[in-house]
Amino acid sequence: MADDRPTPPPAPDPERRPTVLSDHGEDRVDDWYWLAERDDPAVMAHLRAENAYAEAVTAPLDPLRRQLFEEMVARIAQSDLAVPVRRGPWWYYQRTAEGAGYPIHCRRPARADQDPPLDPSDADEQVLLDENQLAEVDGYLAVTNLVVSPDHRWLAYAVDTTGSERYQLRFRMLDPDRLDQEQEAPAPEVVADTSYGLAWADDNRTVFYTRMDDAMRPYQLWRHRLGHQPDDDVLVLEERDERFVLQPFRTNDGALIMVELHSTTTSEAWSIAADAPLAPLEQVWPRRSGVECHLTHWAHPGGGPGWLLALTNDDAEDFRLLGRPAPGGPGTGWEELVPHRSGVRLDDVEVFDHHLVLGERIGGEACLRVVPLPDDLGPGPELLGASWLVPSADHPSTTWAGPNPEPASPTLRFEQSSLVSPRAVFDVPVAGGAPVLRKRQPVLGGYDPAAYRTLRLDVPVDDGVTVPVSVVHRADLLADRDAPSGTAPAAPAPCLLYGYGAYEHSIDPVFSSLRLSLLDRGFVFAVAHVRGGGELGRHWYEEGKLLHKRRTFTDFIACARRLVDLGFTTPDLLAARGASAGGLLIGAVANAAPELFAALVAEVPFVDCLTTMLDASLPLTVGEWEEWGNPKADPAAYAAIRSYSPYDNVRSRAPDGTPVRYPSILATAGLNDSRVGYWEPAKWVAKIRAANPANRVLLRTELGAGHGGPSSRYDAWRDEAFVYAFVLDALNLA
Repeated sequence: MADDRPTPPPAPDPERRPTVLSDHGEDRVDDWYWLAERDDPAVMAHLRAENAYAEAVTAPLDPLRRQLFEEMVARIAQSDLAVPVRRGPWWYYQRTAEGAGYPIHCRRPARADQDPPLDPSDADEQVLLDENQLAEVDGYLAVTNLVVSPDHRWLAYAVDTTGSERYQLRFRMLDPDRLDQEQEAPAPEVVADTSYGLAWADDNRTVFYTRMDDAMRPYQLWRHRLGHQPDDDVLVLEERDERFVLQPFRTNDGALIMVELHSTTTSEAWSIAADAPLAPLEQVWPRRSGVECHLTHWAHPGGGPGWLLALTNDDAEDFRLLGRPAPGGPGTGWEELVPHRSGVRLDDVEVFDHHLVLGERIGGEACLRVVPLPDDLGPGPELLGASWLVPSADHPSTTWAGPNPEPASPTLRFEQSSLVSPRAVFDVPVAGGAPVLRKRQPVLGGYDPAAYRTLRLDVPVDDGVTVPVSVVHRADLLADRDAPSGTAPAAPAPCLLYGYGAYEHSIDPVFSSLRLSLLDRGFVFAVAHVRGGGELGRHWYEEGKLLHKRRTFTDFIACARRLVDLGFTTPDLLAARGASAGGLLIGAVANAAPELFAALVAEVPFVDCLTTMLDASLPLTVGEWEEWGNPKADPAAYAAIRSYSPYDNVRSRAPDGTPVRYPSILATAGLNDSRVGYWEPAKWVAKIRAANPANRVLLRTELGAGHGGPSSRYDAWRDEAFVYAFVLDALNLA
């Protein structure tokens, strides 16, 4: 902060109420354990005091925050229309309106051989659901399970108004002759306390949905009959094993309703014919420890027997595709359709009448492969011989399948982006041919991708592995604009390094117009694809979980040091950011290498992971044991988590006795967060301040939201402006 800025008020200093936690022969004293007692009035008083302190400390940055927010909004086409998707007689799409924080879901009648209409003023538009009207009443809003019935006459949608991720399931009539009055009329019955996942049956009256237990685990499948009270709903399936969650969906060909049960390492699947919703479920993939699967169905376009398809790691580390004629007994008659291929992670499969679309990871990049299908699958066909990859102009880049609800469509809708290329929507003929650009994300103000440069660095780490890092910066940071990939800027630049590294989740390189506010101020932005993520296949994930979790953190530190060593940045100009499990990464890095960074941003961070993993009564803990280990039952898991848990390893002095100074830290929390308790960052901030009283450590808690933060897009942009202002200030660039 500049010398002429007012002296900030003293930081909140929550009372110490020591609690002794004893496990595996160790007593840990937790002075702020009481902050998890939400009903204690002192807890809310403390969270409000932290918010007030953060606002007071950053008040001098208000002009910068407003400037950043205005820059962000000025680049965004606030009134915009997504590329419509054809489903039967309708084009479905969503649009946004200037000043409105939430999307508006719409449709228009489809005409023969019509390209997707992109004129938002079309008089034929029917508004199915305007989320802004719901948010006006409730403030916070999240909508999920938004699914139209097969006959296009009913809309199912689920609403969360607190951020707790417990949803009310609602229904709305979409009959064109009654649309206006039905939108204003009270909805039919409301089903309370539902979760993610919904499937309509062919009768357009039966809906399958899920409910959660007290641990926020979707564990029950229910059947609801439209027009009947929820008390009459029928429980179809219940999963008692606390490691497993339940997910229903309708296959793309509409033939089956699938019900999958997943733990972190094991799967099971059941099915029911969509035209027989009252029939009993049939098990189509039995549960076997360590074997995962995702099931779908191919309906023979000529009316012949369909096939069940299973994407599985059974005898295939990076997955393969199996198939068998349907119906058939569980676990029998499977034939290999797409084999396991070394260096290719098979992530997903979408099934069409005459082709498959495989989501693959090759060399760390997400790609799509189109695989033509023969008229009769038969046993063991050589499908890949005629397959082809969807092309990409940028590297590193990300390509993914868009919505493709029509199995008979001769085109594939896909989307593509890179760190320099805004998201683009294409249609490509599945028989081969040039992709047709339907729309590219507009970036107002004259954005020129050629003014920016993206590259990939491969960072060696101690055990002989190289970690990929995706990088973007303005091209004019280089003295020679044609410098080869890997060349650092002419002088060290400010840098923001992002990381996650858990759950086999990949942080793919995609464009963000918000990020331009940093890049145009001379920043380098980088993503460290550390182990624990899925960028380089299953082994990449396995090498960064359970007893190997520390590799996630050492990988990230190695990437940061490499950026410094190559001249991209210096420790005084380096910031790091991560959220949720990525917030744990930031917390662990803060303890292990505080001298390497000037600023750290930890959003809803999982920083009290040892105490949480020891408490089976908390939401999600039991299901997380396969990711982190069970420290209650396993001394080795306890020792491993204990060694890196950010809260348990806050330091005040180095081994040689010298004081440890942490970087400037911004932590965030959500009061209604069911994934990471608000108390984890609250406790962590209190402990860091106690150990390092001279440091600037801030906590902002959303008192009316959960894990995802505020729900309005404008509020989300304001939050991003706050983060950017904090980083700029911490790097002495404000």
